[in-house]
Amino acid sequence: MSDIKKNIETIQNIISEYKRPITLIGVTKNQPLEKIKEAMDAGLTHFGENYAQEFLEKWKPGDDIQWHFIGHLQTNKVKYIIDKVASIQSVDSLKLFQTIHKEVQKINRVISVFIEVNIGEEPSKSGVLPQNLSSFLTTLPKSPYIEVVGLMTIPPHQEDPEKMRPYFKKIAALQKETQLKELSMGMSHDFKIALEEGATYIRIGEAIFGKRL
Repeated sequence: MSDIKKNIETIQNIISEYKRPITLIGVTKNQPLEKIKEAMDAGLTHFGENYAQEFLEKWKPGDDIQWHFIGHLQTNKVKYIIDKVASIQSVDSLKLFQTIHKEVQKINRVISVFIEVNIGEEPSKSGVLPQNLSSFLTTLPKSPYIEVVGLMTIPPHQEDPEKMRPYFKKIAALQKETQLKELSMGMSHDFKIALEEGATYIRIGEAIFGKRL
């Protein structure tokens, strides 16, 4: 059995301990196509990409998988990916939301989006500040083409994953407050803590694929 297949099975076994639907996204940033193919062959059906250009190089029509855009998305790149992704997990501005609406209505489909929350209030990171989330959601126009399904976050990195827990707790409280269904949080280093705190999507790169190129 390949390392990738083994890694996926290990993570799926951890997920199966929880009695709620949880989606495992394999993060393909800087990973070669052969590793993605290996993960597909091992049964992984959800993949995430951070960069529009890299995503377009990896996306293939007819692949029986779902792609999620999880990185910072410039408005001028929306039109290139809008017909190819199942969700955009990094909506952090009204302008981006409006651009998604404009592009998605042209192709007459519904897309799921997550609001990215800057839970650690870090100046270097994108995302809506926690204290602004409620008012931000009220500014979003109603769109028959966009379903706001959840929140996404990347907390400040800590060597000890246990130190991420307060951030995960904080965004889980915001999820309940806003009554959104999904919570995308947790990466290779900290996904076990994220699952304990209510994650419904986890985004895993190195713990599946090994070190990035």
